[in-house]
Amino acid sequence: MNAKTLSRSAIAVALAVALSAGYVAGHRDVPAPQVITPAQAAMMPAEAAAKTGIPDFSGLVETYGPAVVNISAKHVVKQAALRGNGGGGNQLPIDPSDPFYQFYKHFFGGVPGMQGGDGGDAPDQPSASLGSGFIVSNDGYILTNAHVVDGANVVTVRLTDKREFRAKVVGADKQSDVAVLKIDAGNLPTVKIGDPRQSKVGQWVVAIGSPYGFDNTVTSGIISAKSRSLPNENYTPFIQTDVPVNPGNSGGPLFNLQGEVIGINSMIYSQTGGFQGLSFAIPINEAIKVKDDIVKTGHVSRGRLGVAVQGMNQTLADSFGMRKPQGALVSSVDPGGPAAKAGLQPGDVILSVNGEPVSDSADLPAQVAGLAPGSSATVQVWRDKASKDLKVTIGSLSDVKVASDKADQPAQLQGRLGVAVRPLTPEEKNGASVSHGLLVQQSGGAAESAGIQPGDVILAVNGRPVTSVDQLKQMIAGAGNSIALLIQRDNAQIFVPVDLG
Repeated sequence: MNAKTLSRSAIAVALAVALSAGYVAGHRDVPAPQVITPAQAAMMPAEAAAKTGIPDFSGLVETYGPAVVNISAKHVVKQAALRGNGGGGNQLPIDPSDPFYQFYKHFFGGVPGMQGGDGGDAPDQPSASLGSGFIVSNDGYILTNAHVVDGANVVTVRLTDKREFRAKVVGADKQSDVAVLKIDAGNLPTVKIGDPRQSKVGQWVVAIGSPYGFDNTVTSGIISAKSRSLPNENYTPFIQTDVPVNPGNSGGPLFNLQGEVIGINSMIYSQTGGFQGLSFAIPINEAIKVKDDIVKTGHVSRGRLGVAVQGMNQTLADSFGMRKPQGALVSSVDPGGPAAKAGLQPGDVILSVNGEPVSDSADLPAQVAGLAPGSSATVQVWRDKASKDLKVTIGSLSDVKVASDKADQPAQLQGRLGVAVRPLTPEEKNGASVSHGLLVQQSGGAAESAGIQPGDVILAVNGRPVTSVDQLKQMIAGAGNSIALLIQRDNAQIFVPVDLG
């Protein structure tokens, strides 16, 4: 049965039922069917939503959808960059009759796998990327992702009423992936800014954007997690959702049910390039701070403490005499940095900054980054089974890397721990920027089970520096059932909990 036949059949059945009901009502004293007015019909979705618990997003979309914009960023790129799947890989077949050919050509300014007719390098060609954004002030300021406009020569903003404006990139901050645009217009629709700190895991949220170029597409889901730390994204405590987000949604707003923006949709976790149930948004309070800094000063200032931290678990908490795992465990301190000057040490567990609790290590970078360089902060740490307050003068954020070298020399076995170690040479100490440590050459038993690998450098046990093989033996012999090893691995220092049994 085709769609038209189905529709007509449904109407015919409804009419027959209505006539039958009227007949029965007139002959058997049965109440006639209730007549539903248009006004009552309009109220039914809201009533149904209230009864079922499924929200109706139509009012939110109608009110704030006009403030969501489509962003087209044009770049000049090498034609070779549009070929294949990463330089030298298989070429994608090109068939102009394929409907996706025109789709890619229209929306993305090129087609994957396209080559010049002579097979040689073509001259520079324009390419376009699409993204989303939203208006935060009626005089034309717009927020989006930095990666949407990165390297763009021309940025065009299109509103829902089809008006288009050439946008100026006021500034972009790659560390937070936030960019600020400005268009020459007034009396524009704007979004309402909310407080993501008040949101809860499990609450409904709505995304509006332009996935694959389809303007003002609305998708919904729930908050899956908060303060999510992602690799190479150290200063943003992401909001994780299961809202369907795809390429082109980047830079669009994430709304709560009150119609307030609580985040900027920034990235997805995917093995295919499409949505797989994991999307991440930048908290709007972080983005607004970046926007205010860019508009006022032209750059973003962030505080720096000068430590590397890692998360706590129960084994580490037991090793440091804590009742429960909390805070951020300091695995290394930058020499000469603000933390070093204030007396922070590897093995300290940072519990709070200026009275604001650090519930997880992922919270600390954003908390410190939000402090003004040069300001004074009180950092509460857990050390030697007691809390202690330290005064720190916050520095200005900069990247600091620690190198690590490895060499092969005779090993000395440590039975209970299960490692073969040797002292570092002076050259290795200098290259790794450390004053002490033991190089792991073999790993087995408890150490291997904990993840200790050949090439790791053992720096401390339960926060106490290790300077010799004999000292390590004594520490292990006198330890309880668990220890925390501070190791250096691949340009970073981390604490590893080891169960000695």
